[in-house]
Amino acid sequence: MSLDRFRIGFVPLVDAALPILAHELGFAEEQGVGVEMVRDVTWAAVRDRLLYGHTDAAHMVAPLAIATALGRDRPAVPMAVPFVLGLNGNAITFSTALGEACGLGEGLGDPIAVGAALRAVAARQRLRFGVVHRHSSHNYMLRYWLAGVGIRPDTDVDIVVTSPPFAADALAAGEVDGICVGEPWNSIAVDRGVGRIALATAQIWRRGVEKVLAMRADQAEERRDAVLRLIRALHAAAAHFIDPETVEQSAEILSRPHYLDAPMGAILRAITDRIRVVPGGEPVHYPDFMFQYREAANFPWRSQAGWLHAQMVRWEGLPFSNADAATAQGVFRPDLYRAALAGSGAPLPGASSKLEGALVEPIGAGSTQGRLVLGSDRFFDGRAFDPDDIPGYLAALP
Repeated sequence: MSLDRFRIGFVPLVDAALPILAHELGFAEEQGVGVEMVRDVTWAAVRDRLLYGHTDAAHMVAPLAIATALGRDRPAVPMAVPFVLGLNGNAITFSTALGEACGLGEGLGDPIAVGAALRAVAARQRLRFGVVHRHSSHNYMLRYWLAGVGIRPDTDVDIVVTSPPFAADALAAGEVDGICVGEPWNSIAVDRGVGRIALATAQIWRRGVEKVLAMRADQAEERRDAVLRLIRALHAAAAHFIDPETVEQSAEILSRPHYLDAPMGAILRAITDRIRVVPGGEPVHYPDFMFQYREAANFPWRSQAGWLHAQMVRWEGLPFSNADAATAQGVFRPDLYRAALAGSGAPLPGASSKLEGALVEPIGAGSTQGRLVLGSDRFFDGRAFDPDDIPGYLAALP
């Protein structure tokens, strides 16, 4: 059988799991798709490889796809995100010295309490935090939390870029006092004794959008049928990934040298929502630390893209533009997701946008197929994001 081939760029992180598993476990081949994974260590390299045609799609931090479409840092290229590879899955890890100065305990901290302790330390010494890219959810989540607890990013603390596989090294070398990065690199920092996890980013935004499948918009149109089949393969891989019976198999595959090249134990903890907070400590169970399948987790809500764009405007000092907001939200392609999974039984949201952060308890949501229940998606500060009133939202932020 002739396969439609996709070269997919990725950075070695646990949330690159779905395309890796789709390839390794045959879900892609069942859909007539061949997958080749192309490893890089920086998000800039993943983006450039995609834009210059060296890859066909990418595991990508969601804001980078939006920034690329808007022409931030480089000429604009229309982008398409037809599938979300995961929500949450990141953490904020302090150096052991900063953790001690903030009086962190044996478990995950409370965002408000940790913020108050950090603010006191930041008043005495200049702190530096590492994030994985300027246009990353890590950067925006960290900034959102810092500002919300009274610490001014770029004024009270510095924020710099460090590649995920080198984040623990940056902590060990004293180049940064904290990192916001995806797994397994927080766990590796803890296991090496150079860091301790202060917060999971799911504590900042309970259903924060994280990595996505990104491609050039022209490729999404020209290869539409193959893209739809790739989406179906990824959706099948997601169902497999969250099955408790398969977690050890998934961790073993991801740990291989040509994928994450990382300890299987650290990967397995992330997959099973267990976080070792302190060196040598017993892992803490934090439900939905990683979120890959339930509640239509893979659906590309335009409102998620809207929140990321709002943070981009906020932190880059840009004037708000309705045209840019439309471009940013248009990067997320629920139409392709729906077309791929129509008739499959997968829950398909009836809307393409929603109020983000408004749900405290699980609630039934309108769907065109299947039964959809959405869980809490709260922000730690209780705010909600209305994608239809971004200027009003921005004006109310600290």
